[in-house]
Parts: sequence; C-alpha cells; structure tokens
Amino acid sequence: MMKVIKYAFQRHGDDRGMLVALEEGKEIPFEVKRVYYMYDTVTGVRRGFHAHKCLQQILICVHGFCKIHLDNGRGETAEVDLNTPFEGLYISNDMWREMYDFSSDAVLMVLASELYDEADYIRNYDDFVKYVEENRHE
Repeated sequence: MMKVIKYAFQRHGDDRGMLVALEEGKEIPFEVKRVYYMYDTVTGVRRGFHAHKCLQQILICVHGFCKIHLDNGRGETAEVDLNTPFEGLYISNDMWREMYDFSSDAVLMVLASELYDEADYIRNYDDFVKYVEENRHE
C-alpha cells in the first residue's frame, strides 16, 4: 500500500514573526546535497513528470500553494496539497511525481539527497512502471 509521508516542522515565533529550522538527521531523514526552488510557475503548467532511481526529496511550499500527484507505478496514486511553509512532503526514490495548480505566488523548495545526475531520472512513465516491476523485490 502506498504511504504518503508529510512532516510537520516545528515552528518558532513571536510578535516579530515565524521561523522554521531544518537540520539533517533531525527534521530531514537524509543528508541534503542539493537545494533548489521553483517560482513564477505559469498558470496551468504541470511540472515534474519523472521518478528517480536513488534520489529522495522533501518538497516544501514555502510561499503560496501547489498540489503534488504521486504514483507508485503499481496502480496506487495520491494527490497531496502543500499550502503551509512548515510542512514538507517526503518523496522516495521510486515514486512518479507531478507538481501542479501552483498559486501565482508559489515558491516550492526541494531538498534533495543527491547532486543532480541525469542518469538517476526516469522521464518516461512506461519506463518507470517497467522499472518498478523489475525492482519490486529489491
């Protein structure tokens, strides 16, 4: 059964505002080797359309909101709303992902367990399903 994992990060704040601190090994379950973010995403655009062989990620919509479509390649899917800057969505390496319905002010930050490596991407959905089937016992 497909499991969606969302982290609620601890918030610290007072009348001056709010702060969220993230540390690998505490709030982040892997070593962070890369951080990137998306913004100014055009209305109606879907992003992602891939899975990874090794890379793990945590997605945090630090401003605005967006939705994430997850597919495990075994017929199970989930739609996840990201709409608070103190929640993160964990995405394992063997999960197809698509990001969509970005608000005009959305900033989606991604914490990644690996450096960019094109060879780690699976960009064709049929290839992804085949990969999942071939590696289901590993």
